[in-house]
Amino acid sequence: MSTAASKTTDYDLIVIGGGAVGENVADYATQQGLQVAIVESELVGGECSYWACMPSKALLRSGNALRAARRLPGTREAVTGELDVRAVLERRTTFTSGWKDDGQAKWVESAGIELIRGHATVTGVGQVKVDGRMYTARAVALATGSVPHIPEIDGLAEAQPWGTREATSAKTVPQRLIVLGGGVAGTEMAFAFSSLGAHVTVLSRSALLSHEEPFVGECLADALTAEGVDVRIGATPSHIDRDAEGLVTATLEDGSTIQADEILVATGRTPATDGLGLDSLGLGGNEGLAVDDTMLVKGTDWLYAVGDVNGRALLTHQGKYQARAAGEAIAARLNGTQVQDQPWGRHVATADHTAVPHVVFSDPEVASVGKTEAKAREAGLHIKTVEYDLGSIAGSSLQADDYAGRAKLVVDEDRGVIVGATFVGQDVAELLHSATIAIVGEVPIDRLWHAVPSYPTISEVWLRLLETYTSQG
Repeated sequence: MSTAASKTTDYDLIVIGGGAVGENVADYATQQGLQVAIVESELVGGECSYWACMPSKALLRSGNALRAARRLPGTREAVTGELDVRAVLERRTTFTSGWKDDGQAKWVESAGIELIRGHATVTGVGQVKVDGRMYTARAVALATGSVPHIPEIDGLAEAQPWGTREATSAKTVPQRLIVLGGGVAGTEMAFAFSSLGAHVTVLSRSALLSHEEPFVGECLADALTAEGVDVRIGATPSHIDRDAEGLVTATLEDGSTIQADEILVATGRTPATDGLGLDSLGLGGNEGLAVDDTMLVKGTDWLYAVGDVNGRALLTHQGKYQARAAGEAIAARLNGTQVQDQPWGRHVATADHTAVPHVVFSDPEVASVGKTEAKAREAGLHIKTVEYDLGSIAGSSLQADDYAGRAKLVVDEDRGVIVGATFVGQDVAELLHSATIAIVGEVPIDRLWHAVPSYPTISEVWLRLLETYTSQG
């Protein structure tokens, strides 16, 4: 156990932010013998537990399951009604523990981490003030996450729009909902609220999920349209108004109007650094804090930024990956042991650069990892791409009648390894980890031939992709 904290500082490490990322930084540092405190101003467990990952996926799951049942003879006939909205919302609430953090606070205590509740400000090197009381530490880790970006549209802020928090914690379903933004959150919430009975209009400046392969947005736009969602690509509001009765009117640039009961803004997120006192330290900005691969803020030897706040990969699982590396890197430095900071070492988040997996829990699902074809070409790689119709796989046909989906690999021809993979279709999320392993492990295409997929599963698409790749010479 480190004794330095008790002699010269209050703690070895103070983690600001008690979400999933902050918990992991603290836990991994504590396991290496450090004395650690977490400062949290809201609920222990953070955004993912109460307003993002868990409640949003709970809202989506019932609709996805109902549609899956309707794609199969036998179950199609057994489904005679619509979703029980109250039951869906109640199930959602169970995943948030009723927006109470007693259980997670108990876990923090059981892990040997001290919990300090309040708003933290970094006032100097190793100095953190929490609601007027000063604490000191040998290192400080910021894990404050991100906040929604509100675009500068006339009247939007005054109209009191929903953010993702309001959407995922909604007690009732609006009859009409405008979703502003065609990214992950906007697309998922469009599917969720449509399945719960709302008439949804999606306004997206560009193609849905425009950072993915082009066919992804096309597939999702078709699927949303089939569900009765009004998808408008290239539509931009010039003015938003909410009247005294609560009715929202969006005026588009072409002069047309759309009315709804609520408007959800899902146009991206920015690092949550306001109020942390970073400007006084010569740090800050809304693009994320520049860090090395151990999450040490560049220009410091004591401050770390982990998860969304560093702007590298705004995904909970990627933030937790960074947190595992950072927690042990901090401990190694403070304990005077070797820091394994070579690429793919124990104390670095190398995968942030080459192998970030992410899933959109839409219907169809979108699962991708690594580089798209466009990004690979921008990076100057000599690539070959191969695509395959997932609907022609035996395992897919068993999952659903008229299964529709697509798979794509991006191959670095010079090294003979996969650098990107994208899957679109029902239940494709479980295909993603195999692609992630292939990319992280730089498994040669020749070796992948010997990874035999089980029959009849959707994973057989791997064999078909390799066959197609070989047939192309």
